[in-house]
This record gives sequence, C-alpha cells and structure tokens, in this order.
Amino acid sequence: MPESEKERYERNYADLLQELRVAQTGVQILFAFLLTLPFSSGFDRVNGFQRDVYVVALLASAGAAATLIAPVAYHRVLFQRGRKAELVRSAHRLASGGLAFMFLAMASAVLLITDFILDRWIAWVLSAVTAVWFVLLWLVLPMLRRGDRDESEDVPTAR
Repeated sequence: MPESEKERYERNYADLLQELRVAQTGVQILFAFLLTLPFSSGFDRVNGFQRDVYVVALLASAGAAATLIAPVAYHRVLFQRGRKAELVRSAHRLASGGLAFMFLAMASAVLLITDFILDRWIAWVLSAVTAVWFVLLWLVLPMLRRGDRDESEDVPTAR
C-alpha cells in the first residue's frame, strides 16, 4: 500500500532531522573552535588578512548554526497546527542555506589555518582544492545522481 501524503511528509521530516543532526554537530564544533581562537595564545600574531578571514569564518559558522538549527524552532512554533508540508519545505530551504554557510565557514577556516602556518599562495591552493572537494561531494555528485532511479522502486514489497 503506497504511503499517504501525510506519511510522506512525516518520513521526509524525520529524514531531514537525521541529516540536520549530523550537520549541526559539525558546525557546532567548528563554531566553538572559532569562538575560542581569539583567546588562545598566538592569535595576536595573525595579520590583517587572517583576521578578516577569521571574521568571515566566524560569521559563516554562526549563519550555518542558525539556519541548521532553525527547523527545530520552526517546528516548535508550528507544532500540531497541521502544517507539516510547509514545515518540510521550509526546513529543506533552511538546511540548504545552512550547508552553504557551512561550506563558506569550512573553506574560510582552512584558509585561515593554512595561511597562518604556510606561505599564502600554498594556503590559497589548498583552500581552493578543499572548496572544490566540498562542491564535488556536496553538490556535483548528488546532482549527477539525482536522475537515477532507485532500484528498490522496481521490487514489489509484500505487506
């Protein structure tokens, strides 16, 4: 028996929450690291460029944390109001925005750290390679597979 629209929204929201748990943990760790960085010894040795990159990484990780946690707050406000479809659509957009912020935060953090310990040109190259790797794994490969059929769709299930 095929699932109802309501069941599909419930399943989609549960799947989305599982995905958000993984992303939230990563961004919270990065955000905590960035929050403590200025108070650590050696931070006074950063130059103006590194300070600017740090601010970008910090603000991007804050943006990622806000947008990745927002679906939980959204759910609290709409709880038991029969608006699961709207919640799923909004949570999807927020999660996508959160991943974009997280991408920027990760790439900026890599640039910050590599620029601090290596020559700037090497830092730019390593950061660019990191950014390309993220785009490949988070966007290009999933988009290439988007049109593929799920093989389990062809197998009838007995109930």
